Amino acid sequence: MEYQFKIQFGDTDAAGIVYYPNYYRYMDNATHAFFEQIGFPTQELLEKRYSIPLLEAHCNFFAPGYFHRIITVTTKVEELREKVFKLAHQFKDGETVIAQGYEVRAWVSLKGEKPKAQPIPEELKHKLQQYQIGG
Repeated sequence: MEYQFKIQFGDTDAAGIVYYPNYYRYMDNATHAFFEQIGFPTQELLEKRYSIPLLEAHCNFFAPGYFHRIITVTTKVEELREKVFKLAHQFKDGETVIAQGYEVRAWVSLKGEKPKAQPIPEELKHKLQQYQIGG
């Protein structure tokens, strides 16, 4: 699944190069866009009292991202377990891979006294499997 955005000036340093923590925000944005594209928009999840909180994130950087460039983020499901999933994100400027990262997230119910991890619903699991690496 692909998500595109234009690098904003406020995301860069004085040389117009993306400041590295912004890639984590970009991954978060790509995850929410991914969920919307597969029919599980974040707004609806929250209305139904579910969430997909971040448990772990990592990013490797290969080339600079520059102000005003259009970046394409490709998101795939790297791992799918009962309550947890791992999304892999690849950032490209044209044909150049500028970064790769991943996020580990849980399917969580917000219906009780405190958030609690739940098994991923079958309908969502089926959608995620369609974008699984090697699947």
